[in-house]
Amino acid sequence: MKISAINVFQVDLPLKEGRYSWSNGNFVEVFDSTVVEIETDEGLKGYAECCPLGSAYLPSFALGVRAGLQELAPQLIGCDPLNIGEINRVMDAALRGHPYAKAPIDIACWDLLGKATLQPVYSLLGGAAQEDVVLYRAISQEDPEIMARNIEGYASEGYTKFQLKVGGDANDDIDRIHATRAVLKPTDLLVADANTGWTRHEAARVVGAISSLDVYVEQPCLTYEESVSIRRRTALPFILDEVIDGANMLVRGIAEDAMDCINLKISKVGGLTKAKLMRDLCVAHGIPMTIEDTWGGDITTAAIAHLARSTPADFTFSATDFNSYGTVDIAEGAPKRVNGRMTASNRPGLGITPIFDALGEPVASYS
Repeated sequence: MKISAINVFQVDLPLKEGRYSWSNGNFVEVFDSTVVEIETDEGLKGYAECCPLGSAYLPSFALGVRAGLQELAPQLIGCDPLNIGEINRVMDAALRGHPYAKAPIDIACWDLLGKATLQPVYSLLGGAAQEDVVLYRAISQEDPEIMARNIEGYASEGYTKFQLKVGGDANDDIDRIHATRAVLKPTDLLVADANTGWTRHEAARVVGAISSLDVYVEQPCLTYEESVSIRRRTALPFILDEVIDGANMLVRGIAEDAMDCINLKISKVGGLTKAKLMRDLCVAHGIPMTIEDTWGGDITTAAIAHLARSTPADFTFSATDFNSYGTVDIAEGAPKRVNGRMTASNRPGLGITPIFDALGEPVASYS
């Protein structure tokens, strides 16, 4: 099998809530997502999606996905998409870094591999380790009482895990964490996610002020070193996200006891191939994961579900149903949330069929 063409689509994903806000005043109202279609000489087609969280979250941005694909695609025409290791070597040779731009190519090849072998992607990633996965709900940064009301609303939809967007003014964040923890059941989990937004002294104040609460602290500061400094100052369970950007940083974090959990974002690390490597390292070292991505719609949600379903439940801290946040459907067959959980399709590949009326015409094609 050979890659005969790569088609690139751009689609806007508006939010049901109108705006998603996180640390340091950052927000997005309409997400810019890129969908990739890989055509082969045998007629099979593979699909994937990459949607950065704006341009001020990670070293990634929507136009960068499509610019990266412009560099990569000509090097991939004629390659065997089922030889995913070679596909990644070709991409790494053609473009230094920029893993998020490589991710949709990698994921679309996994979709093709599943279709070619008549297996769902979760079977290729290790097999079903659980029937469905527990989801978390991100709570956009607002005033404390609004965030508390939002949590109560989402709890009624079956969510039991909540990621609170903090990383603003330390005093306000202390109030946000206390107010939201107060409305949750004792068995519900609350994560205070600063998204790198606190300076070290602010983070120290916050963890001291919430030390009596049942809450996880996530990515308090911009750098790994600053965050680990806060880890040493608190007994609260600790999660790293933005700074765990590849296998090397994961190995360092494990060796230095830098975290209790990580957030494993598929596109951040370059796709399912590298995400599986990191997943397996985490399982081997007893590190649970939130399995997710930066953002996306139906196709991203499907990729998340397959990786999560092939991960043992004890090491799946949570996962994300991004297609519950938006107003636009871009694929049929995508996972749907049921009582705070979702599962991956049993159909070959990712199990999705793009809705081309939603995607429109390709913005770029390479052959």
